[in-house]
Amino acid sequence: MSRRREHAIPYLYILPFFVIFVAFGLFPLVFTAYVSLTDWNLLNEGHHWLGGRNYTQLIADPYFWNALRNAASIWVLTTLPQLTMALVVAELLDRVIRARVFIGMGVLVPFVTSVVAVTLVFGQLFNRDFGLVNYMLHFWGVGPVDWHADRFASHVAVSTIVNWRWTGYHTLIILAAMQTIPRELYEAASLDGASHHQRFLHITLPMLRRVIMFSLLVSTIGNLQLFTEPFLFDTSSPGSVTGGTDRQFQTLGLYLYEVGFRSFRFGYASALSWTMCVVTGATALLVYRVIRRIPGSD
Repeated sequence: MSRRREHAIPYLYILPFFVIFVAFGLFPLVFTAYVSLTDWNLLNEGHHWLGGRNYTQLIADPYFWNALRNAASIWVLTTLPQLTMALVVAELLDRVIRARVFIGMGVLVPFVTSVVAVTLVFGQLFNRDFGLVNYMLHFWGVGPVDWHADRFASHVAVSTIVNWRWTGYHTLIILAAMQTIPRELYEAASLDGASHHQRFLHITLPMLRRVIMFSLLVSTIGNLQLFTEPFLFDTSSPGSVTGGTDRQFQTLGLYLYEVGFRSFRFGYASALSWTMCVVTGATALLVYRVIRRIPGSD
């Protein structure tokens, strides 16, 4: 009995994790998969089995493809700029600026700031008639840009909010990885006559490949599920799930909310959520494979 008890104790330690995972992770996934195969609607009693008709309808849905294109466009405008700025700021904090711990915590302030407050402020900054951004562009001879109505301009504005909020997060992760690089490598490279630029390209970047891969994957997953920023960006009608009058910046998250909690079509919304899961996983896997093909990424 004592031997059985000794073998059972480790499983008791990890049991709470599996209980929570089954209750709040596995069960919702399985139940959502079941609902996606029905015409579940909260406005009607009961539901009927549809099989894969929700997914067939989704493939032919122009609003879905519009949201997917918008999400892809915003992903391009956020992922690479975020990592580029994070690398630059982390390099400055690591080698140039003193009191980097204090300043490093400062770059994290945008991340811990309320995303609702940030989005509302940026929505006013990008106002067409009274926004500070158009006021500054006026000095460069650029006419007023309708950041809320134009498709590409709205993507740039939403991406700016995301970049401002998440760059500090990636900066601290990259900075922490930079601290683990042996300083002897830089000293040896300096003795061999390598410049600062050469040391960064041939020592820092190769040593940061795994961290950059992690940041890319996190950024990809987050941007494809973007919701709050486009949800509150339109100052004329904050809280609009259509993403503008012409759905010009409606993301997959907004369309999911519109279908599920405005039209109450839970079956169709569940099919959309599983499709989002597959798209996000496939995109993350593609990014991972592309990075793995870079020499030295292992």
